[in-house]
Amino acid sequence: MEVFKTIILLLLGFTPFIQAQKVLLKQLSENTFIHTSYLQTDDFGHVPCNGLVVRNGKQALIFDTPTDDQSAKELIRLVQDSLHCKIMTVIPTHFHNDCLGGLRAFHEAGIPSVANELTLELAKNSGSEVPKNGFRDSLTLEIGREKVVIKFLGQGHTRDNVVGYFPSEDVLFGGCLMKELGASKGYLGDANVDEWSATVKKVKKEFPRVKRVVPGHGEAGDSSLLDYTQKLFTKQN
Repeated sequence: MEVFKTIILLLLGFTPFIQAQKVLLKQLSENTFIHTSYLQTDDFGHVPCNGLVVRNGKQALIFDTPTDDQSAKELIRLVQDSLHCKIMTVIPTHFHNDCLGGLRAFHEAGIPSVANELTLELAKNSGSEVPKNGFRDSLTLEIGREKVVIKFLGQGHTRDNVVGYFPSEDVLFGGCLMKELGASKGYLGDANVDEWSATVKKVKKEFPRVKRVVPGHGEAGDSSLLDYTQKLFTKQN
């Protein structure tokens, strides 16, 4: 089976890792790829930040931009030149720079953007580049012959955080709402810690078939990331 996977990757002209100057692209499943860029912070140092590329056929969509425009331009080139896909849209999953810091580069490339309506409001208030289109609670997008589901299921890391689900491969992009195994609670400046655990519980109920979960920072894993995050923010009596 591993030999078969290697042959398929060679036929696709793609290896599991592609490293550009500022962006790493790593294959997660047959049609999903984690993109990682870096954000310099005062409290947590040089932080790796994840997003997700989902493709089907010659089309792709992207959850979260890299952290700045230069990194975003690199990612756009990687998707176009290495995956040979047209980027149909980009979806920032909340208003922080690790989600939309490179949004201007996507707009300059003529790539549409869509986000939670509250993300548009918060981005505007913070002086960030604002996504061009909004949705309220949920959105289903077609990518090639498949669909991707984006949903707001409650507050947690921020008031506007959404998750994205690719049903055909049972991959969930949890963004900063989800924590890698062993992670601390991280930055809580815009968080609702009282609702965080309940929101993750709703995600588990909404997407019970999840096989792979991608957090906003750190290593991807299986549904145990959902259990870990829910427990991490459960109130202790």
